[in-house]
Amino acid sequence: MDKKELQIAISKRIIQLREEKNISQSELGALCNMDKSNMSRIESGKTSPSIFTLYTIATKLEVDFSELFRFLEKSSENSTQ
Repeated sequence: MDKKELQIAISKRIIQLREEKNISQSELGALCNMDKSNMSRIESGKTSPSIFTLYTIATKLEVDFSELFRFLEKSSENSTQ
């Protein structure tokens, strides 16, 4: 998995978790003290958020930090089969 693929996978996971919590992109941005355009760039995979930003997003979504990377477990399982 290259950098861009990782960014996109993380962004898709954030969207999935946000939608499961019925939180809009604007609401999550506000909870994380960032504007909607920054959250949009993260969710579209156009920027690489810092570890602190990812931690903040996970905290505001009320999920464990590792939940943002749950897709890695599935990817690893598929590659070993």
